Amino acid sequence: HGTHVAGIVAATRDNGKGMNGVANHVQIMTLRAVPNGDEYDKDIALAIRYAADNGAKIINTSFGKYYSPHANWVYDAIKYAASKDVLIVNAAGNEGYDLDSVNVFPNDAVGTGPEIADNFITIGALHYKYGPEMVANFSNYGKYNVDVFSPGTKIWSTVPDSKYDFLQGTSMASPAVAGVAALIRSYYPKLTAAQVKKVLMESGLPVKQNVILDGDPSKKAPFSNISQSGKMVNAYNALILADKVSRGEINL
Repeated sequence: HGTHVAGIVAATRDNGKGMNGVANHVQIMTLRAVPNGDEYDKDIALAIRYAADNGAKIINTSFGKYYSPHANWVYDAIKYAASKDVLIVNAAGNEGYDLDSVNVFPNDAVGTGPEIADNFITIGALHYKYGPEMVANFSNYGKYNVDVFSPGTKIWSTVPDSKYDFLQGTSMASPAVAGVAALIRSYYPKLTAAQVKKVLMESGLPVKQNVILDGDPSKKAPFSNISQSGKMVNAYNALILADKVSRGEINL
C-alpha cells in the first residue's frame, strides 16, 4: 500500500519502466505509523510532528478510521504542522459515506464545525468513466468535509519486489494530489501551505453533471455539491494559477 502510494507521487518519470509518478525529483520520507489494522492516535500525531520537524513540506495521509479516542492529539499535530508551513493531503475514505454527517479521522473539523487549520485538504476518488459514474462507487464525499476529487480507481503504480499493480481507493487519489502539490511547492517554494491548498481547489476542473454516490443509482447529486470546490484537481491549471499567485497577480 505504501509503496503504491509513494509511486503515485514520485516514481521516476520517462525511464520506460512501469509508470510515471506525478512529480519529478522529489524526496519521499517514509514513516510507518499504521499497523495492519486501525492506527493509534498517538502514532499518527507523532509521525506528523516528526515529518514537520524533519523537513517535510507535504504529508500524505492515505489511511483513516471512524473512531478516534484521542483525536485532540492529532488535531494538535495538524496545527503544529500548520505552524511549520506543512501541507497535509488526506484520503477521504472508502465507505461511500457523506462526511458531513459521519466523522472519519484524521480530519480538520468535527462535523460541519470550523476547520482547525488551513493546511489540510481532503480528497475524494474519481472513477475512470466520465459522466454519472465518474465518482468511485466507494468514495466518501461531503460538501463541507471533502475538498476536491482526484483519480482513484484502477491506478497502476509501484508495489514491492520491483513490480507494479492496479490498486484503488481514496488512498490512491490522495497521493495524486500530493504529487501536484509537490510540483507547486518545488516550482513556487514561496507559496504557503494554505495558498497551495487554495490553488489546488480553485484551479480544478468543474463538472456540470449529476453523479451516482455510494454506487447506488438511486442516490444522485450534482458533482458541484459533493465537495467544497466542486472540482477535480488539474495539474496544468494548478501550475498556471500558482504562477499567477507567485507573481502577485492573484491573491489567495
